[in-house]
Amino acid sequence: MPEGLATTHKAATHRALQHHFENMEQQREAASLGMWVFLVTEMMFFGGMFLAYTLYRYEYPQAFAAASNHLNIWLGGINTVVLIFSSFTMAMAVFYTQVGKRRNSIVCLLLTIILGATFLGIKAVEYRDKYRDSLIPGQLIPGRPFNPTVAKPGDTDEHKLHLPPGVSVHNVELFYWIYFAMTGMHALHIMRRSRFPDSTGTLWISSGYFCFRCFTYSAGIWKDIWDRNLESRNSDCEFVSDL
Repeated sequence: MPEGLATTHKAATHRALQHHFENMEQQREAASLGMWVFLVTEMMFFGGMFLAYTLYRYEYPQAFAAASNHLNIWLGGINTVVLIFSSFTMAMAVFYTQVGKRRNSIVCLLLTIILGATFLGIKAVEYRDKYRDSLIPGQLIPGRPFNPTVAKPGDTDEHKLHLPPGVSVHNVELFYWIYFAMTGMHALHIMRRSRFPDSTGTLWISSGYFCFRCFTYSAGIWKDIWDRNLESRNSDCEFVSDL
């Protein structure tokens, strides 16, 4: 049997080869192309959300600044660090799978799952705080509409909404519509199911692309909220000094 034909036949009998592919190389190329196409559609999907946030933030800067004061910067920062480490463990899982160290790849996978669960737990705490302060927009929670208590001048209660003069509560609600849409969709992506990879690492590499994309979006969201919160606090300090 010719050498080239023998090699192709050997590859074609690989236990991880799916029936609709001729060989493992074709399967890897198809998986890689499919993941990149998927990432492009995700960029378009989340890019629309980022565009909406940017436009409305420019249109209602004071309302978005006041709304961002109810976000916990420390929890958001910890979640970003968690996602950084989960991206690292995911990358190491890809590496160990490619070099054939399945045990190490499984350990990294389990660490990634633990970090993902940590992310969801912290996000649940943040959502609970929004529920307590009636900051969940619209009627997403039956019987618990968006109805935050607006603080009066001199009131320092952090659970109340502190609005600058002339700022509408409806514009603050718009911020939370975008906030829950972006963070909620991100959380759903974190909870996507997967399976253990084949020995070629095709699934791992695709999953690695996906996890890195999730981290990138989360870091972008958190950084923008951080900048907005600092800007709002500086504005508050200037307002107090003027008094």
